[in-house]
Amino acid sequence: MGSLFKPKMPALPPVQPAPEPPSSELSAEEKERIAKEQAAVERRRRGKKSTILTSPLGIQEDKEEKLETLLGK
Repeated sequence: MGSLFKPKMPALPPVQPAPEPPSSELSAEEKERIAKEQAAVERRRRGKKSTILTSPLGIQEDKEEKLETLLGK
């Protein structure tokens, strides 16, 4: 009796073939554009890095490098 009330499974749609992957070869213009973008990113990265005066560990000065202040020695 269980088969009387059980719905039938619909047929599965046919499987589509996988699309062809895009060409892995880049044109000369595309390679030039990518190189320019990477150079610009590297230029900006060097510019930002030069403004950072401390390391991730904080200021790393020796006692001889510290300047004496007028208020306290």
